[in-house]
Amino acid sequence: MDVLSEVLSVMRTGRPRSFVETWHAPWALRFPAVPGAVGFRVVVRGTCVVLPHRSAPVRLEPGDVVLLPHGEGHVLADSAASATNARPCAPTAVDPGGTGAVTVTLCGAYELSPAGMHPLLRDLPEIVHLTTHDRSELKAAVELLTGELTRPGLGTDGVIPALLDTLLHYALRAWVETTETGWATAFTDPAVAAALAAMHREPAHPWTVASLAALAGMSRAPFAKRFTDLTGGPPLRYLTWWRMTTAARLLRTTDAPLSTVAGKVGYHSEFAFATAFKRHYGTPPGKYRRSDR
Repeated sequence: MDVLSEVLSVMRTGRPRSFVETWHAPWALRFPAVPGAVGFRVVVRGTCVVLPHRSAPVRLEPGDVVLLPHGEGHVLADSAASATNARPCAPTAVDPGGTGAVTVTLCGAYELSPAGMHPLLRDLPEIVHLTTHDRSELKAAVELLTGELTRPGLGTDGVIPALLDTLLHYALRAWVETTETGWATAFTDPAVAAALAAMHREPAHPWTVASLAALAGMSRAPFAKRFTDLTGGPPLRYLTWWRMTTAARLLRTTDAPLSTVAGKVGYHSEFAFATAFKRHYGTPPGKYRRSDR
């Protein structure tokens, strides 16, 4: 069970957006916050600096990838000095008109479902900075995406969303592989990963902390502490989140009766399911389904 892939599939909504920008120094743009989105920047040519809202500025070189997982506002500029005169970025931004060095960036955003937001995002910093120098798969995704955007051909409209999904998967994989705390460790910890995979694979199963601990090869108390320490919450809280997230996806993408949806996420009573769903989302499942169409 590839938990990371499942996490992304339930969080994402709509179609990811991307475009190529070319700037001539000096230039500086202020991008507003976009709640419920993961923004990204890829430097194709030249250099620039990104100034997050709360973190230190980050200098970017060709091939660098930046994720802004919380959709917070930021400034992108050719230099920190130029950033003091940043102008708001309009939806149809044009080259500010400098005559200096050229910077080409690939920019975009992934829309996320606020209701299905995975607690993984809580652990991500304001900005995730990755280089492609020693990550051949990430570099290949960037090159393919840049090629499709700058030289579109037959099938480009279908290829670009797939490549954007690939870029996000590779970027988060790289973050997991280079981080040693929280959810990044949970995905690779044998005991916790086994429990996560089991819950994702069989959300309808009547899991208990004891049964999850046994599956993980640990006793109940040490397992519960380990799971909570790494994920920020107890196992059964995560199980409830996954069940409700799975139910929301079924309501959104199928016409299955509520009783069927309830059964698929471990509820034998439609009433009990509806009560749990309303507690989690603030609206009954039937109304949730109708409002999404």
